[in-house]
Amino acid sequence: MSAGALFDHAAPDYDRARRQLVPGLDRFYGAVLESVPFEREEEIRVLDLGAGTGLLSAVVAGRFPRSRVTLVDLSVEMLRVARRRFSGEPGRFEFRNMDYARKPLPRISGGYDLVVSALSVHHLTHGDKRELFQRVYDSLADGGHFVNADQVLGETTEEERSYGEWWLRQVREAGVSEEDLAAALSRMRADRNATLGAQLGWLQEAGFEGIRCGYRDHRFAVYNGMKGHESSKNGKDADG
Repeated sequence: MSAGALFDHAAPDYDRARRQLVPGLDRFYGAVLESVPFEREEEIRVLDLGAGTGLLSAVVAGRFPRSRVTLVDLSVEMLRVARRRFSGEPGRFEFRNMDYARKPLPRISGGYDLVVSALSVHHLTHGDKRELFQRVYDSLADGGHFVNADQVLGETTEEERSYGEWWLRQVREAGVSEEDLAAALSRMRADRNATLGAQLGWLQEAGFEGIRCGYRDHRFAVYNGMKGHESSKNGKDADG
């Protein structure tokens, strides 16, 4: 079954299962907002990559009520749920059914102020991750920010094993059903997690400034970087 078909199948129950399958979900998504420096009333333009049913877009849109958000996802059914979620605000949200790893990112005049993603980029090959970070950089306005909330690979075999054991304990304690757990494990076969250090390095290669990881809970991390002026692209340091 293709990745798109897997997520199409998961769409109806995705929101319910997500809270059980992502330990500390509210803190995880809350850390995204903590990484965004804009004022509440700013009219920011937001791009959400791998937006799924719109969970993260809803969090961002709630914090920034004058924002306009473009949701991108491979799954038609996930976006169908997102459309229903935001049906009360027609015109504020745009939906793009596309594979952002294979197609050019949506572009707007002047660039996006904020690009976000949650639990999506880890599905890409490492080469595609590096290329995506460059394309995200190019899609941002000067002073724009990229925030990724995602899974990371353990730095050692032992650490990676401990992450898996911790996650399984957490989701079972949260009461996940065997059906939801089996579906999650099936989707996880497509995971291509990279270490946090590698991903921060790829952001630096792409030209991002002020790179940092503001949240870490075992394999779940939130990291971000800012696009400065083109003239200052080279020679920036990442601080993990």
